[in-house]
Amino acid sequence: MDTAQRTVSATRFILPGLLASALVFLAAVMFTGIARPAELADPGAFIRWSLPIARAIHHSSMSVAIAALIFAAAILPRSKKVTRDVQGADHPAFSRAMNIAASAAVLWTLSAASVMVLTFWDLAGLPINLDAQYSAAILDYILSITTGRAWAWMVVIAAVVSSLALAVRSKTGVGATAFFSLFGILPLAFIGHAAGGDDHFAAVNSIGLHLLAVVLWFGGIIVLALLAPTLAGEAPGRKRGQVLAGVVLQRYSALAAFVVFLMIGSGLASAVIRITSWEQWLTPYGTLVIAKLLITLALGALGLCHRRFVIPKLLAGQYGALRAAWQIVLGEVILMGSVMSLATVLARTAPPTSDEAPAQTTPARLLTGYDLPPAPDTASWFTTWRMDWIWVAVCLFGLAAYLWAFITLARRGDKPSVLRLASWLVGLIALFYVTSGGVAVYGKIQFSTHMVDHMSLTMIVPIFLVLGTPITLLLQVLPARTDDTRGPREWILFLVHSRYSKVITHPIFAAVNFAGSIVVFYFTPILEPAMLYHAGHELMNLHFLLTGYLFALSLVDADPVPKRYPYPMRLVVLLATVAFHAFFGVALMSTETLLAPDYFGNMGRTWGGSALEDQVVGAGAMWAIGEVPTLVLAIFVVLSWLKQDKKDTKRYDRQADRDNDAELEAYNAMFARYQQADKRNPNA
Repeated sequence: MDTAQRTVSATRFILPGLLASALVFLAAVMFTGIARPAELADPGAFIRWSLPIARAIHHSSMSVAIAALIFAAAILPRSKKVTRDVQGADHPAFSRAMNIAASAAVLWTLSAASVMVLTFWDLAGLPINLDAQYSAAILDYILSITTGRAWAWMVVIAAVVSSLALAVRSKTGVGATAFFSLFGILPLAFIGHAAGGDDHFAAVNSIGLHLLAVVLWFGGIIVLALLAPTLAGEAPGRKRGQVLAGVVLQRYSALAAFVVFLMIGSGLASAVIRITSWEQWLTPYGTLVIAKLLITLALGALGLCHRRFVIPKLLAGQYGALRAAWQIVLGEVILMGSVMSLATVLARTAPPTSDEAPAQTTPARLLTGYDLPPAPDTASWFTTWRMDWIWVAVCLFGLAAYLWAFITLARRGDKPSVLRLASWLVGLIALFYVTSGGVAVYGKIQFSTHMVDHMSLTMIVPIFLVLGTPITLLLQVLPARTDDTRGPREWILFLVHSRYSKVITHPIFAAVNFAGSIVVFYFTPILEPAMLYHAGHELMNLHFLLTGYLFALSLVDADPVPKRYPYPMRLVVLLATVAFHAFFGVALMSTETLLAPDYFGNMGRTWGGSALEDQVVGAGAMWAIGEVPTLVLAIFVVLSWLKQDKKDTKRYDRQADRDNDAELEAYNAMFARYQQADKRNPNA
C-alpha cells in the first residue's frame, strides 16, 4: 500500500471524527451560551470562539502525542524481524507511531502557547492588542498568576516531549519519554473547571485521574485510526495483517478496560463536587455531564464488542474480521471526538454550585482548604472521611490487579497463597484509611496525628504490601512477549534488574534513605510547603510509602531484587535504624522549637493543647509506633535466615550423598597434611 493509499485510508477515519466533533462542539456552545458576549469586560468574538477551539486542539494533540508514545513503548512490535543476534529494522507501525508522536507534540506545543496567550486576553476582558504596554502585563501573568504559570509549564513540557520524540528510538528512551509526557496532565488538573472550587484538593485529584483516562482512551483510539493503514497493509490479502491488527487491538483493549472504569468513576467524582442536588443535573452543566456519561458508556460497549467478538476472529485470521474491526474503530473515533468537544465546552461552562469560598474564612481553611473539624474522639477516627481520589484509585487498581492475577493463577491449576492475598488486602485497607480516613483528616491539623499518619505509611502499610509479593504474582501470570516489545512483564523485569534497582534495594541505601528522609522532612524547611500545598502533600505521602516499601523489601525475602545481601548485614541495618528512631524521637521530644510554625502554630485549634505540646506527643508517637513494625521485620529476617539455613543444609546433604562426602573428606585430608607437616618439623 503506497503513501497516497494510506493517506486516503487514514482520512476515512479522521474526517468523520472531525465532522462529528465540530457539530457537537457547535451544538454544545449554542446550548450553553458560552460564546455570547459578556456583560462586563468582553474580550470580543474572536477570543470567545478561538479560545475553546484552541483548547480542543490542545487537548486532542496532547492526547495523541502521549498515546502514540505509549503505543510505541508497550503495544506495537519494535522491529520487523528479530533473531538471537540480529535485530531487524524498525517496524513500520513503530516508526509511524513515533512520527505521529513527534507531529502531535509539535502541535501540542503551539496550541499550548496559543491557549496561554488567548487565556490572558480572556481574563483581562480585552480584545487582542499588540501594544508594547501589555508586554509587562503578559509577563506578569505568566510568572505570577496560577493559570499563566500552568500554561507556561505546559508549553515547556510539550516542547521537551516533541524534542524527545524526534530524538529517541531506544526501548528505554521511548518508555521514559512516554512516562515524562504524562506530566502534561498536572498543569491541566490544577486549573480545571472544578479545581478552583470549595473542595479544591478532591477536585484536583479527580480531574487529574479523569484527564489520565481521557488521554489514554481518546488518544489511543485516534492513534489506532492513524495506524490502521499500516496495520492492515502489513500483508494485503493474507492473514498476517489481520493477526497483527488483532494483537495490537488486544493489547490496547486490555488498557482500555482499565481506562473506561477510571473515566466514569473520576468523571462522576469530579461532577458531584459541582452538582450538589438532583435539580442541578438539569442545568446546562449537568446536561453536558449526562451526555458525556452516555457517550462514554457507548464507547465502552464498542470496546466490549472488540474484545468479545472481533479480536478473537482477528487472531484466528478469519476473513472479514479486519473490516469489522476498523468499522468499530471508526465509530469510536466519532464518539470520542464528540466527548472531547463536550469536555471543551464543559470547561467553559459555569457549574451550578458556586466556586466562591465562604465569606467568613478561618485560619484552618486558609491553611488546609477546609474548615477545622470538631475535636477528635473515639468515634471520629472511624466516622471522619475525606476521599483522596488518587489514593482511592491506587487502592482499587491494586485490588483489581491482584485479584485478577490470583484468580488467573488458581484457574491455571496452581495454588496461590491465601495468606499473601490476606496480607495484600490488609495493606490496601490500611493505605486507604491513612490517606482518606480520620488519620488523614486530623493529620492536616495536628502534628501528632500527622506523625501517626507518616509512621503508618512508612512502617505499617509497606510491611503488609511487601509480604503480599505482588511482583512475583504478576510475573507468574503476565504473558511473555516474543515480538521484541516490552509489555507489562518485560517492563517489570527491566526495572527489577536495572542498575537503579540494584542501588535502591541495597539494605544500607534503603536504611539511609529511610532515616535521612526523616531528617530532611523534619529538620529542614521542606515540611511546611509539603503540608501547605496539595502537590507537596501528595508527593510527601508517595515518598513515605515508597521509602518504607523499599526498606521492607530490602530486608524481607519476598519479591525478586537484583541481589539479596547476607542476613547478618540486614539485622545490623535494622538495629541501626531502630537506634536512630529512638535517638530522633528523644531529640524531637526535647526540642523547644516548633516545626512548621507558620502552619501548625496558626491553625487556630481550640482543642488538643498547644502546638508545641502536640509536637511532643507526635515525637513520642513516632518512637512508639516504630518499635513494633521493626520487631516484626526482625522476626521475618530471622525466619528467612533459618529457612535459608535449612535449604542450605539439605543441599549440602544431597551433594554429600552424590559424591560420598567428598568435601568433608577433602577437609579432613587437609588437616591430616597439616598434622604430618608438624610431625616432620617439630621445631617450626
